[in-house]
Amino acid sequence: MKQDLVKVHHARSKKDFPELKLKDDEYVALAVYRSKLGLTFIWGAAALAIIIITLTMILVTVSVNGQSTGLINNNSLPYLYLVIVILFAAIILMASVSTTVYKGNRLYVTNKRLIHYEQTSLTAKSVNTIDLVSVEDVSFKQKGIVDQFFQIGSLRMSTVGDETTYTFKYAAKPTDELETISYLIHVAKTRRKIKSQDDN
Repeated sequence: MKQDLVKVHHARSKKDFPELKLKDDEYVALAVYRSKLGLTFIWGAAALAIIIITLTMILVTVSVNGQSTGLINNNSLPYLYLVIVILFAAIILMASVSTTVYKGNRLYVTNKRLIHYEQTSLTAKSVNTIDLVSVEDVSFKQKGIVDQFFQIGSLRMSTVGDETTYTFKYAAKPTDELETISYLIHVAKTRRKIKSQDDN
């Protein structure tokens, strides 16, 4: 009965997370994503930049009673509009790239492993995999008022035997996820201990 349940969870995880290469008896117990607050900051900054550029354009091209009082004459306006369009396109492109990179960072916790997808640019990606039984310590840290107010923080996972530490930043509600990850690690280590005793 228990094995049948594992198969059901495995099949569902394969469907929900096709990017993962799961083992036959493995399933995703927790998927951790970065807080949506980061996306708000990215697109808020882009909107602010567009507003500032627009207001600046209005100030330098304003005219009173048909006569230009701005710093740009009518002959230069087409070039100014071209520059503005290029700037707007660059801002939107940068925000889109930042969104892709930000969302490319995620952490999956299966019944056997931690799978950490890390992305620092469009071309710089890595995948770190840690067996749950190899995790020595899991903790979280919040820095500043913003982290505490919006309930975001960084999850840290340290492995046994070496000083390798993996950090997942900007996790939403890290205290809840910390509790779940700690429980899954405990279960995995308990199963390994029982299996080791049975083998002896």
